[in-house]
Amino acid sequence: QVQLVESGGGLVQAGGSLRLSCVASGSIFSFIAWYRQAPGKQRELVASITSGSTTNYGDSVKGRFAISRDNAKNTVYLQMNSLKPEDTAVYHCAARGALSNSDYWGPGTQVTVSS
Repeated sequence: QVQLVESGGGLVQAGGSLRLSCVASGSIFSFIAWYRQAPGKQRELVASITSGSTTNYGDSVKGRFAISRDNAKNTVYLQMNSLKPEDTAVYHCAARGALSNSDYWGPGTQVTVSS
């Protein structure tokens, strides 16, 4: 059974940092990404990483966020630095099964950045 479990969200002041973790289990994943959705806004891609560790970032977070993966721990991290109030959102981990090509989503973790 595929499970994605996010952790690390919370309340932080503008300019601060947080590190989100996503433990992905139950399959081999070709692609894992972080998405976020703020109230009243569309969901947007934050960052993604492939099984070959190729990364991609949304324009609004380039230079501030970094995605990485630890295959031994089945974990993908999102290091978020220089946080801004506009980064406030629910952050979801998403993964694509390497064999099934199915997409899986975690329940999300809330990130709130105060000004």
